[in-house]
Amino acid sequence: MAATATAVAPLEQFATDVRSGLAKPRKELPSKYFYDALGSALFEAICLLPEYGLTRADERVLSRHTQEIVSRIPHPVLVSELGSGSGRKTRQILGALCKRGPVSYYPIEISPKALASCAAELDDIDCLSIVGIEREYLDGLRSVAAARPAGAHMLVLFLGSTIGNFDTGADARFLREVRGTLRPGDSLLLGTDLVKRADLMLDAYNDSLGVTAAFNLNLLSRINRELEGNFELRQFEHLARFNEATSSIEMHIVSKQRQLVSVRHSGIATTFEEGETIWTETCHKYTRPEIARLAAASGFRVEAQWVDEAWPFAESLFLAE
Repeated sequence: MAATATAVAPLEQFATDVRSGLAKPRKELPSKYFYDALGSALFEAICLLPEYGLTRADERVLSRHTQEIVSRIPHPVLVSELGSGSGRKTRQILGALCKRGPVSYYPIEISPKALASCAAELDDIDCLSIVGIEREYLDGLRSVAAARPAGAHMLVLFLGSTIGNFDTGADARFLREVRGTLRPGDSLLLGTDLVKRADLMLDAYNDSLGVTAAFNLNLLSRINRELEGNFELRQFEHLARFNEATSSIEMHIVSKQRQLVSVRHSGIATTFEEGETIWTETCHKYTRPEIARLAAASGFRVEAQWVDEAWPFAESLFLAE
């Protein structure tokens, strides 16, 4: 069965974040606002692109090692996922867990469309109870942890490579917050994209069909639709570049000319110079020793790790200490 607990982020928060981000000397917008209905659909398309090997690597690791992963999870178990997307990648783990008994699954998303897709994808799994949580990650996780039954082990899934979207140091701070919701011995299964050749990493964010560009520029379209902005999309373009110093892909939106843009609901008007950018996302790429340091810095230890070699990508099982 499926249900949804909703705490819709107010339009005012979106307007505030846009005003704050565009007023900074280095303009930026939070990547969480990529995922309206169109943005979520575009991201699902990105995951199918030949250049974007990350999702297929993630799925290969989960497929090949599901039984080993599940064998390390005590039962009864409550599962919560940060950013479930369509739920396709999670199916095998949940199915394997359900063979041992009923499982409660709490996907946490800010996109209602993603939650609906997830519920539809997983609704046929016997003994699985699905309660979608439409909130920010940490708020949603705290609500799940507060309702956990006595004696239940908690498994948090943070698949894909979303942890790499945090700024340097913010990844460990976020995981410390996650650890604060857990009890000693609880588990976190964390996906991380690994460092590889720069050209492969860049191609994944500069696909030949332009889907990633559309995904990036849809953020401006969303501001126009929801906040009465007047961005002329033809006067902006997508840019992805590799920052070797931080081992990160950076996504930007570049102004093609000097122009004035206003966003009515944010109460802001700002000038863009030619070549000026809006920083929309950071995609950090990890090394395996770095993952171990991240675990230690956030109150976990690495219990096990599985790596795809074709497209270097790691799934790491963290245990809360």
